[in-house]
Amino acid sequence: MPAPPPLNWHAEIPETALKNLQSDARSGLTAAEAASRFEQHGPNELPEAAHKPMWKVFAAQFASPLIYILFVAAVIAFAMGHSNDAFVILVVVLVNAVIGALQEGRAEHSMEALRKMSSLKVRVVRDGTESIIEARDVVSGDVVLLAAGDAVSADARLLEAAALEATEAALTGESLPVLKHTGALPEDSGLGDRKNMIYSGTHLTAGRGRAVIVATGLQTEVGKIAKLTSTATDPKTPLELRLHQFGQWLVVASIVLFGVIIAFGLLRGLPFVEIFMVAISQMVSMVPEGLPVAMTIALAVGMQRMARRGAIVRRLAAVETLGSTSIICSDKTGTLTKNEMTVTTLILPDARCVKVTGAGYSPEGRLNVDGKELNAPNDAAVKSLLEAVVLCNDAQLVPPDAADTRWRALGDPTESALLTVALKGRVEPETLRHQSPRRAEIPFDATTKMMATQNGHNASGRIVFKGAPEMLLDLCDPSTLDLAKTHQTATDLAAQALRVLAVAEVNDAVLDEAAGFEPYRGRLRFLGLLGQMDPPREEAKAAVEECLVAGIRPVMVTGDHKATGLAIATALGIARPGDIAVDGAELEAMSEPDLRASLDRISVFARVHPAQKLRIVEAFQSQKQVVAMTGDGVNDAPALATADVGVAMGITGTEVAKGAAKIVITDDNFATIVKAVEEGRLVYQNLKKVVLFLFATSIDEVLVLLLALLCGYPLPLAAVQILWINIVTEGTVTVNLIMEGLEGDEMRRKPTPSGEALITRPMFNRLLLMVTTSVVAIFGFFMWSMASGAPFELVQTETFTLVAISQWFNVLNCRSALKSTLSLDVFKNLWLVGGLVLGNLLHLLVIYTDTLNHVFHTVPIPLADIFLLGLIGSSVLWVEEIRKWFARRAANS
Repeated sequence: MPAPPPLNWHAEIPETALKNLQSDARSGLTAAEAASRFEQHGPNELPEAAHKPMWKVFAAQFASPLIYILFVAAVIAFAMGHSNDAFVILVVVLVNAVIGALQEGRAEHSMEALRKMSSLKVRVVRDGTESIIEARDVVSGDVVLLAAGDAVSADARLLEAAALEATEAALTGESLPVLKHTGALPEDSGLGDRKNMIYSGTHLTAGRGRAVIVATGLQTEVGKIAKLTSTATDPKTPLELRLHQFGQWLVVASIVLFGVIIAFGLLRGLPFVEIFMVAISQMVSMVPEGLPVAMTIALAVGMQRMARRGAIVRRLAAVETLGSTSIICSDKTGTLTKNEMTVTTLILPDARCVKVTGAGYSPEGRLNVDGKELNAPNDAAVKSLLEAVVLCNDAQLVPPDAADTRWRALGDPTESALLTVALKGRVEPETLRHQSPRRAEIPFDATTKMMATQNGHNASGRIVFKGAPEMLLDLCDPSTLDLAKTHQTATDLAAQALRVLAVAEVNDAVLDEAAGFEPYRGRLRFLGLLGQMDPPREEAKAAVEECLVAGIRPVMVTGDHKATGLAIATALGIARPGDIAVDGAELEAMSEPDLRASLDRISVFARVHPAQKLRIVEAFQSQKQVVAMTGDGVNDAPALATADVGVAMGITGTEVAKGAAKIVITDDNFATIVKAVEEGRLVYQNLKKVVLFLFATSIDEVLVLLLALLCGYPLPLAAVQILWINIVTEGTVTVNLIMEGLEGDEMRRKPTPSGEALITRPMFNRLLLMVTTSVVAIFGFFMWSMASGAPFELVQTETFTLVAISQWFNVLNCRSALKSTLSLDVFKNLWLVGGLVLGNLLHLLVIYTDTLNHVFHTVPIPLADIFLLGLIGSSVLWVEEIRKWFARRAANS
């Protein structure tokens, strides 16, 4: 049989679907036909992507201009006889590559998680007989039997549905279970509105049914997402882009430096071989050997800090990228909200409005009328309403235990919320259900939008009705309510994004399921309305405010209706006055220019499908925004993979989402994302401190040596002394600077622009001032010492020591761009204190031990000179302190 035509299966009646698939509702396919289709179309699974060899992943880590420079530096060091220097450089490069390689492979994990969805068992009808087969063996045209608890293995058109409900949040983002039916739907129905279809990757939560398979493998909606995920481009992080740009600049600068030194040397008439070796040594000095390892350690430390705050990082570079984030596209359900439906309002027959406190399934909360607590057990109207919603209810609440400290819901979230409000009103569900057992019921039906149960020990008893107000209120006895006013109240509650239920009852009656609801028209006594919602997390509003102060714009991307999304977004402060919500259909109708022009006003994207989420991310990225995208479902995977930072939910997230994401939030909390942003900003802040320090010290050495060459002096530093400064003096404090903690104003700064250079104009100005001060102090001391007639070995040793002292003061300068070093608690960073102590001790050994004197061409320095050198070296601190004082005044003015 050829592949089934690409029909809009939801728009066909079941008989037409079966005819097109050449199948039968009762007997299904024959075994021979099923085998033929399996042979023709293949298994119901996602094909395994070609694995990228580990050696290629490892080799890709070396594709960086900075790494190229380090390789050249290592070769040059070997050529100069500095094998130790070369060895250290190569170790740095190797460690960096190993760590990077271990963080890769997210796309393969995503595909593997998607394939796991097919490892299921399915009940099918073949040759008129029910059997259980592997989900991979299902083919188009197979008739499958469905029951609550089943995982759906392929896309199917429903043939029968009895109170059948499916949770489709993983695919559509819809937070509530969807009630299914078999009727045909309009062709333009969106994925979330196709209630006569079930889809691979979703689960059935209630009811039973029968369906015919219409798509398997890559033809399913999950399969289409797998294609999107596998083809989604993984953008380079801002840090990677900056280092690439910086490496290119460094290559040019090194070549220019090499040429300048050769030219000046030849102009002075120096032998070419001598000047060539000097130029090579200066080129080596120009390369900050410690930068790659400092970057890796900075990201690794940030990763550990984030883990302690609930964010697990899957790729190191994502740490810094999160700190540069300017847009957070966040799911609503479970991230901004608790993902626990909560009754917030009761409307009683006497028109009293009861406000309910507390959120989620925990029964902690009160019932208030006009701000005063209501004594529910002594209020007949409230008690009657709460008892009714317990009896006409199929859910259960599970109290906290050793395994889980939260109250948990078993069953429909809407019904679980009703049990919670009953507990708040001191009605015990289990006790009441035992006292009034259920004798009969009319299950909820999509057509009537109502359900009913008869409870009691006698043949006739109390019948409770629960359902949509527009259906149930018309069955009530007009004497028990003001019908028009109650309808308006229900409408007003719905406008507040509340899910509204009406409740009524009739006593001493018998429930006849076959007769339905019509026999009770005009007989029901109205008990009240209940408005419920998935409430915002308590900490989410504060987190949103923190984002806005930090220059980050939160945008809601939800599977719920846009009215609900906009109401929650407004309550949280995401939606500003004049902002709008756009649903999937409206987004589809927008051209790319229209979408990009409207992005600034759109705060909520509602009921969007996977390709549209991808489009939203790419639209923001086209405006040079750094986009973080949160998600938990299969439908989020392509957007998570394409976003600059994909953030998956650890509790509710599917393996697909976690595999596609760069960061996983362990508590599914938007506030944790904001904390992770703060840590990301700290990482980049500390990395810039290291860059400033490394280049201030590297340029110091280059300029001092270049000035000596130009002025006709002997070299003030021996090659081995340059090696010591670059590896030991810098190395003992560089990584330690990475351990600096939060300064406290990280979330009051604007995001780092994605195109910003690694060394910004303010950094360059600081660098210029620090380098100028150091060079004047060091070269000035060198000239004075040479003029004094002191032995050259002593002059060189003291110049070598002064360079080290200047670096120690500079590392203190680099701790903050504005805060005075004198006001910062140096002991807050014990790593830095330890590094400074270690660096001083090692330097003293180089100066005052005979063996190291011989190796490093040093001599002991008189004690009085040590104090003089300390005073001269501290000049870099005092000049920077003056700059900071003026900078603070300018910032506060």
